[in-house]
Amino acid sequence: MKSMTQLITDKKAGLAHTEEEVQWLVENYTNDHIPDYQMSAWLMAVCWQGMTFDETKALTLAMMRSGTCLQLHSVGRPLIDKHSTGGVADTTTLVLAPLLAAAGAGVAKMSGRGLGFTGGTIDKLESIPGFSATLQEEQFLALLQKQGLALTAQSASIAPADGKMYALRDVTATVDSLPLIAASVMSKKLAAGAEHILLDVKVGQGAFMQTKEAAVELARYMVAIGLGAGRNVKAVLTSMEQPLGLAVGNALEVAEAIEILRGRGPLRLRQVCLRLAAEALCLAGMAKTQDEADLQLAALLDSGKALECFRQWILSQGGADIIATPTLLPRAALEEELLSPYSGYVQQIQARIIGEASVALGAGRRYKGETLDLAAGLVLACEQGDFVQKGQKLATLHAASAEKMAAAKKMLVAAFVLSETPPLSYPDVLGWVDADGFHAEAE
Repeated sequence: MKSMTQLITDKKAGLAHTEEEVQWLVENYTNDHIPDYQMSAWLMAVCWQGMTFDETKALTLAMMRSGTCLQLHSVGRPLIDKHSTGGVADTTTLVLAPLLAAAGAGVAKMSGRGLGFTGGTIDKLESIPGFSATLQEEQFLALLQKQGLALTAQSASIAPADGKMYALRDVTATVDSLPLIAASVMSKKLAAGAEHILLDVKVGQGAFMQTKEAAVELARYMVAIGLGAGRNVKAVLTSMEQPLGLAVGNALEVAEAIEILRGRGPLRLRQVCLRLAAEALCLAGMAKTQDEADLQLAALLDSGKALECFRQWILSQGGADIIATPTLLPRAALEEELLSPYSGYVQQIQARIIGEASVALGAGRRYKGETLDLAAGLVLACEQGDFVQKGQKLATLHAASAEKMAAAKKMLVAAFVLSETPPLSYPDVLGWVDADGFHAEAE
């Protein structure tokens, strides 16, 4: 077998690895026989040179096999897993998981932490006092059987290779690589055992895939890997040109998800959540048409059934009752308003800058293992298309120190693009990828 140095050299030269080489690399990194600095060099080489589909598939399966693959056939419900490729103010998982469980699905989900300027579901949930995101296989299965919903992080037993590489990629500027994203996502999905997998592939300047073409290619890779492993997979492409919701930051996004589950909250976020949930129900054969699914799901939101499902889920994993007592969520020491320097229509809210500002406030990691400020972040006070007056509030910032507040404000100057005319509107759903390829959303 080649040495790690030779594998780095090969990949730097654009050569393809064999399946055996990929398996060796994953096994040895998982078992601490390859140091972070060599893995970082290999990850950067992959970012520059890419990987073939066969290499990506081999990497996915090796990462899946690095730990236990859950066997969930005894749950008695159609098992659905949903994953987002990462965006800004994207709280869809926190809404979809209880919403689908309330509809009768089994939601078996393995999630990750934030990557770069995008938020992570595990970080968001850990802002809830007492919530445990690390479940043993027996606990995971028991919760699925009892309430139809369980969520866990990668652990020493489930996809540990991805957990190690995920943390390293976050702080070595090796996040935005198609094969690395595809392998990371699908290794978790396959290890978690769900039959039906819905992928929410974000597109735009606030996503890792900034063009539709790149997003379609990533979706094709992930769908093909999943279908090849015998799963039922579909990818929906959604826009991340602007933040999806209004809240950016861990505890702030949990609070916003609760508002959606109450039947309120930002309209765009609610609509995207309902569309993704309808796609999931249709994928699992639980609804014949999207219209049928839409009616069922809207009723679950408006009746409070989905909210109660969220409450029971959080309590079952040790979390505090933040529905009854929302003040239990952490709150930042400082809050400041960002005011508009002049009047005009909000032509654009640049999602990437918003995400990077939230990191500056303390809501995201700048280096491996950094402790997050779970109360930090910002809440937008306007959306694209709104008219704002000079001096009107654009956002409220939450941070632990004046220094972080000042750094974020400096960054946010460029995030809000104002003009004298209203902006053009663009669809939030661009299309989908299934076994038959890409299908554009009808306008």
